Amino acid sequence: THCTVRVETVHKNYSFLWVTYTSARIPICFFIDTLETMSGKGGKGGKGGKGGKAPTTKKAPQSRSSKAGLQFPVGRVHRFLKGSVQHSQRVGATAAVYTSAILEYLTAEVLELAGNACKDLKVKRITPRHLQLAIRGDEELDALIKATIAGGGVIPHIHKSLINKSTKGKKGGKF
Repeated sequence: THCTVRVETVHKNYSFLWVTYTSARIPICFFIDTLETMSGKGGKGGKGGKGGKAPTTKKAPQSRSSKAGLQFPVGRVHRFLKGSVQHSQRVGATAAVYTSAILEYLTAEVLELAGNACKDLKVKRITPRHLQLAIRGDEELDALIKATIAGGGVIPHIHKSLINKSTKGKKGGKF
């Protein structure tokens, strides 16, 4: 594996997710709010009155991605995780949130570096070439992503023994 994941609970409602890449040994921290409220369920009790059910207000359903503050689909990742484990094993609800957070962070990192490559080349559209330059230009992403990018080309590199060879002959020539 290329990374290790560790969860550290700081308070009963808050947790930190530490992702450490084994090649770079640099921890990346995600702050995760795990506070869950149980309001709006109805039932007896409360202050004063004769009991009975409390008036319930119908709240709009909220996705797990919006609860976690993520853009990546937590429900879809959870479904894929359940499909990838063995027959009778279970997948916890927070596993999908953590995995979605990691995927979102890596995607944002690659897109930011590819956008910087676009700015350097003065174009407005990210192409596979810009993705290739972004991934191969970053040491940690290069170690993590070993895939060949279709249409990405090659990284420009001239061996240092070939660089100053032509300037030596021009100074000592009789022409």
